[in-house]
Amino acid sequence: MRWLMADEQKELFEHVWAVFLNAVFLGLAALALWPLGRVGFALTLGKGYWVFWCALYLTAVFVVLFQRIFRVDMYSHFDAYVISGLAAAAPLQAGWSAFAALAVRDAAGDSSLAVAAVLYFVGLLSCWVAFGIVSTLYGGSIYKTINLPLAVVSFALFALWPAAGRALYGWFFDLSRAWFTWLYGLLF
Repeated sequence: MRWLMADEQKELFEHVWAVFLNAVFLGLAALALWPLGRVGFALTLGKGYWVFWCALYLTAVFVVLFQRIFRVDMYSHFDAYVISGLAAAAPLQAGWSAFAALAVRDAAGDSSLAVAAVLYFVGLLSCWVAFGIVSTLYGGSIYKTINLPLAVVSFALFALWPAAGRALYGWFFDLSRAWFTWLYGLLF
């Protein structure tokens, strides 16, 4: 444990912490939603997080390639470095918020007001967890200053206006759903 807490292992610790936070959140969400008969919502979030982690790392690879091809680094081209990070992190953060808002809307359907309130609260907390995940790769203060408010505002926007979430991110949700269907058919 001491090795993981060393300064040289800060990035590894942040990744391990984000995975732990993600797993604990999903477990607590499932426990909280179980008495309400909505454990399926926690499973939906779990599948979404899996796709989110994959999209985050794939996007990070493209950002690093962009920065290497155009020789953008933190010291010589600080502005381009920060902007390229924001251009990758902000759409991912808003994309998770769209996914969570649409998943909550589908799960809440014909629920009572109390159940819907719990589902929306869990959905909003899932945006905070997604912010923690994004912060593992984009951990600068400018990213954190923008991404957390973006997560909350975009969750509220997409919860109130789901057509905007489907218009902006529907293609990705359809792609990930098709991928999960293909993978499930391959494995089972």
